[in-house]
Amino acid sequence: MTSFRLKSLRLEDARLQSDVAKYLKISRQYYSEYELGKRKMPIDVIIKLAKYYHTTTDYVLGLDDVRGVKIYD
Repeated sequence: MTSFRLKSLRLEDARLQSDVAKYLKISRQYYSEYELGKRKMPIDVIIKLAKYYHTTTDYVLGLDDVRGVKIYD
């Protein structure tokens, strides 16, 4: 579920995998493995992605279906 959510968030915001990877300071291939569900995300990456997409960690993880509001500064 998380991998589908990551791709959906990225496409909704019209971003490339390379854009997100650059923000996370990882390679595009490494990020691609998150989207494909081949690699588990550490908690700090989940938090960074929630900030990046202005949503909650629960939404990034697929635990909530409402994108919500930005809760991080």
